[in-house]
Amino acid sequence: MEIKLDEPILGYNNRLAERNRALLAEHQVFMLNVMASPGAGKTSLILATIEALRQQFALAVIEGDIASDVDAQKIKAAGIPAVQINTGGACHLEAAMIERALAALDLKALDLVIVENVGNLVCPTDFDLGENARVMILSVPEGDDKPLKYPGIFEAAQAIVLNKVDTLPVFDFDSDRFAASVRALNPNAPILSLSSKTLEGLDGWVSWLAKQATCVVA
Repeated sequence: MEIKLDEPILGYNNRLAERNRALLAEHQVFMLNVMASPGAGKTSLILATIEALRQQFALAVIEGDIASDVDAQKIKAAGIPAVQINTGGACHLEAAMIERALAALDLKALDLVIVENVGNLVCPTDFDLGENARVMILSVPEGDDKPLKYPGIFEAAQAIVLNKVDTLPVFDFDSDRFAASVRALNPNAPILSLSSKTLEGLDGWVSWLAKQATCVVA
């Protein structure tokens, strides 16, 4: 006899995710789930996005980490509400955690909530948080073979961000091979190449996100 433990766990999570989604819809708030490995540049991209969109949208950030509140403090220093979730060892956020974080935010005053998931290329993929969209960030130093090694996270994303393109001259990264691997897994998601450090290519990312959010907020 085979007992699949993931089915009841994910079933409970999915029910809470739908509750989160309904709450956000009620307040016309768009929620983005940002997934990537540690060091891919999640926080730096979020900070750059805040600066680009803060005049257009009222933003808040939910920070997921195994420990510490380092990233949440960076967001607060930028003048944006932030809620820290420490998972205590879990490699992903779950809908129940997001439900509690949303309760700590004034959703009536918000348009866009950005969730920075725990740095991991596997675990976050299976857990619906109630988000409107998922974005997966890969940085150039991680290598162009990651879609082959971790296909699930690329398949699950509505957009793929290739970050740290300013480092392309010093890394053996084949952009065409990367794009072909992504397209084989996810032909519909745009691949948005940028550098959150130099801001090269940021406009394309900001335009994509603003368009998605406006459909919910308007």
